Amino acid sequence: MIGIYFSGTGNSKYALEIFLREYDDAVMFSIEDENLIEEISCHEEIIFSYPVQYSTVPKFLSDFVHSNSEMWKGKKVFIIATMALFSGDGAGVLGRLLKQYGAKITGGLHLKMPDSIADEKVLKRSLKKNTQLVKNANSKIVEATAHIKNGKYPQEGLGLFSRLAGFLLQRLWFGYRTRQYSNQLKIDADKCVGCAKCVKICPTKNIMMEDNKAKGKDTCTVCYRCVNLCPKQAITLLGRTVMEQTSIEKYL
Repeated sequence: MIGIYFSGTGNSKYALEIFLREYDDAVMFSIEDENLIEEISCHEEIIFSYPVQYSTVPKFLSDFVHSNSEMWKGKKVFIIATMALFSGDGAGVLGRLLKQYGAKITGGLHLKMPDSIADEKVLKRSLKKNTQLVKNANSKIVEATAHIKNGKYPQEGLGLFSRLAGFLLQRLWFGYRTRQYSNQLKIDADKCVGCAKCVKICPTKNIMMEDNKAKGKDTCTVCYRCVNLCPKQAITLLGRTVMEQTSIEKYL
């Protein structure tokens, strides 16, 4: 078994860590790890953990699946989908993508977690509520792994009703946001101090340094790492002002 994750502020990575600790204590890798392709070839069972974006798969993750299409044939995949609100078929949308290339989806688990969108007020919760969300997710993971050990895999997000809910409540209205990479990343040059932290953490190499200032390009996958980690709150994406920077460590 192997664990694979794509994570912005750490929710999906954390969820996978807890799952593997309870279930099999297997090794886990980010999809950005240069050794991952070789590792996947050596394992039949995969636990995939990722953050849902408007009931869709982040562009960077979907590109990874497509680019390595031959790897998934015959793999047994369980999917953990993390989300701030409601997804519908978060596990299902990645599951259908993997099934195109011959994977067998064994189950799905949906976890409500603290939001990563730092520049929009609508999703903001108190520290207490976010801490409780993480505790609830922890408990749900422990319960799910206990069922899996008895051969009963959760099937959240994999049915027809979930697919309809994901489409009608999310993708129909907002799915366009993640079909392509975004060019909407904004960096305030007056606030930027040239630390280059955003350059180092961007999974798509979407940020470069120019005249000792960070500058965004047009391949943002909306993971919100840079927005949440910028020490001067100089970066925004969907909103205009950083309301609160978040990371999973705040709630543990």
